[in-house]
Amino acid sequence: MKISIIGVGKLGGALAIALSRKDFEVENLFARNSQNANKIAELIESKPRIRPSEEFKEISSDVILITTQDFEIKNVAEKLKNSLHNQPIVFHTSGSLSSEILRDLKNIGCRVGSIHPLVSISDARLGAERFADAYFCVEGDEEATEVGEQIVEQLGGKSFSITAEYKTLYHAAATAACGHLVALIDVAIEMLTKCGLETENAQKILLPLIKSTVENLETQSTTEALTGTVARADIKTLENHLKTLEKNASKEALEVYLQLAARSVHLAERQGANALNLKKIRGKLLLAKNNLK
Repeated sequence: MKISIIGVGKLGGALAIALSRKDFEVENLFARNSQNANKIAELIESKPRIRPSEEFKEISSDVILITTQDFEIKNVAEKLKNSLHNQPIVFHTSGSLSSEILRDLKNIGCRVGSIHPLVSISDARLGAERFADAYFCVEGDEEATEVGEQIVEQLGGKSFSITAEYKTLYHAAATAACGHLVALIDVAIEMLTKCGLETENAQKILLPLIKSTVENLETQSTTEALTGTVARADIKTLENHLKTLEKNASKEALEVYLQLAARSVHLAERQGANALNLKKIRGKLLLAKNNLK
């Protein structure tokens, strides 16, 4: 299967490398930054052609992957519509947009869909190794979806589908589990730096704890995996947390703690923690939230 990739950033580069290792022929890399695209091309045995980001003439690929930023996808689709002489299957890799944004291409006979890998890619080379066992959200036309699932299978991943109307909600969930998780850890690091630790050291200290929590989630539900102060319905420790956070932490860090503690109360209830103590904890959290206003 011959593939062209439009947008050679972290994800586009990772897909180019990974697909080339799975017997796909990566024919073209369309990129604004030819230097970056060349670095990716050097890792591909059958070196693809590096082309300017909007030079879409003479594309003969079976599949086109649009891996640009979300706001660029519609513009790319419009330009492809005016340049294509064949009817390839076209996918975009946005997590928040459905295949509906490729309607212009569908109207000229292309089969369209979206493929979004649920994996964090901060570097193209490392990212190419992370598709195996990752889940990919695939949606679109029936034929495009079938091909998308084949691509995912070749990459060693697992595919699932949702209806187009919920694509943005799906992406919000992914953002909460990934980007917001990093932000949460940054809050925890901030708290440790108030204890006198350097930022880098604080991060190293927290990593084993974070990893053990993720490992628990591989075999347990979120209810079962909850540990700590709220899980034990430990009122006194919670009170001490709130006092020291009010004194030493930023208002933002305290607000994050309060919001997540409130969510933890729901999980602790499911675990069967002391109901009376949890009720008192909920009251103390509410009072602390009101004091923040």
